[in-house]
Amino acid sequence: MPLPAHPVWRSGLFVPVNVERFLAKASSRGADVIQLDLEDSIAPADKAEARKALPAAVERIRREGVSDILVRINQPLELAVRDLEAAVLPGVDGLMITKAEGPDHLRLLDELVSRLEAQRGIPDRTLRFMVLIEAPGPLANAQEIARATPRNLGLSLGAEDYATEMGGEPTAETLLLPKQQVLQAARTHGLMPMGTIGTVADYSDLKEYERIVRLSASYGFVGASAIHPAQVPVLNAGFSPSAEAVARAEKIVTLDKEAAAAGRGSWSLDGKMIDIPIVQRAEALLVRARAIAERAKRAG
Repeated sequence: MPLPAHPVWRSGLFVPVNVERFLAKASSRGADVIQLDLEDSIAPADKAEARKALPAAVERIRREGVSDILVRINQPLELAVRDLEAAVLPGVDGLMITKAEGPDHLRLLDELVSRLEAQRGIPDRTLRFMVLIEAPGPLANAQEIARATPRNLGLSLGAEDYATEMGGEPTAETLLLPKQQVLQAARTHGLMPMGTIGTVADYSDLKEYERIVRLSASYGFVGASAIHPAQVPVLNAGFSPSAEAVARAEKIVTLDKEAAAAGRGSWSLDGKMIDIPIVQRAEALLVRARAIAERAKRAG
């Protein structure tokens, strides 16, 4: 059975790195990833101080909990370079690359990060890239962006910025096609497809949000960002296989072994034909379920 190739990042909670009341509770929120923000939640005049606060914030989160850590950096390049100089630190798992312009943009950032890792004694390519596509031009190059560098780990659509660039609203209908394009590019190149069919901005109706998360998981997305702690448990549950799904997958895998021993390549279960693709999905679901269980065990 295949081993999980990616970390379990069902939920990524944005935390402005310079706001103490948010940092103080970040590790207790249950997010798989704490996304320390140097971008939109930080006013332009405060960005230099936010960079200075980053090392202490990383050390604190590592000491207090088991969440992984991403740092969201800025565009344009002159801000991104300063952010990288602050963010390439021991304990940081990756960088959220905003407003990716194309493969050359990512390769340039890759080179800069490699130099900083070497200077600071961090093993090469420790820090991975979570790449955000946020405009129609880059979306047209999603496949090239996805395969631009081995640092790439995940791919997502920045819904609010993308809708703004399109002159539209970030509704599920507006975003369905671009989200699917990002999903396909991520899956084609072995990256984690991140996001929901819709936007993360509205957390007032958690029942509706739960429906959207479950729908997004059925499309093939594996996790998404949260701008409010109330979204975290919804994401963790929605991007985890249900107990019923796990039980059915276990049954499919077991019965498939019995069918193979009897020389049958396909068979039926509850009136539905079971063949290789369905067995493969069941096996992948069980791999993910075990990885989630291991993460929960580490969290205590």
